[in-house]
Amino acid sequence: MVHPQTANIRGLYAIADTATIDDALLCDKVRLVLSGGCSVLQYRDKSSDKEKRLRQARELRKLCSDSGAVFIVNDDVELAMQVNADGVHCGKNDASVSETRRLYPGLLIGATCYNSLERAELAVDDGADYLAFGSFYPSPTKPSATPAAIETLQKASKRFDRPLVAIGGIMVENAPLLISSGASAVAVINSVFSTADPYRSSQEFCAMFSRQNRE
Repeated sequence: MVHPQTANIRGLYAIADTATIDDALLCDKVRLVLSGGCSVLQYRDKSSDKEKRLRQARELRKLCSDSGAVFIVNDDVELAMQVNADGVHCGKNDASVSETRRLYPGLLIGATCYNSLERAELAVDDGADYLAFGSFYPSPTKPSATPAAIETLQKASKRFDRPLVAIGGIMVENAPLLISSGASAVAVINSVFSTADPYRSSQEFCAMFSRQNRE
């Protein structure tokens, strides 16, 4: 069975990456993005400052609860459990999806699949609730990321009954192709958090999904 929140992995999936957002501005920017209609927020912090990570995760958890957005923690199951996050995202070098599902059956689990349908198949078998594919476009956050093909996303949309998240260099200009190719959500960092108006940027992404649903 998939997690009850799985159906809410749709629309704008914003990644609050502390490597690109000033700590002092983090909550204010997240609040703006959520107000613009963001459906999913992932907290990503690669530092070793446990106290800071816990404080920020708690603050973002509350903002997501207040707005009704799904809250995901990247790479850190223990932190996700500490702050009562909805889920955790597992990458290639993190704990396996199957191990995470076994130890934490109540968490929503996302899995990074890069450009691999085979990896996605294994993730589904292991209990992943949603699948992330990318990088579809060059990404300033991860310039060495494995390129992904639109064809992979199109095939995945026909093969899997899970939400598909597209990631990597996504902007307002290139997101429509990903949405029409089967992306349930687009994962974005700089195109919302590094713009002059995160609220408006969030609205623009969300409007694309609204148009897609009407067509």
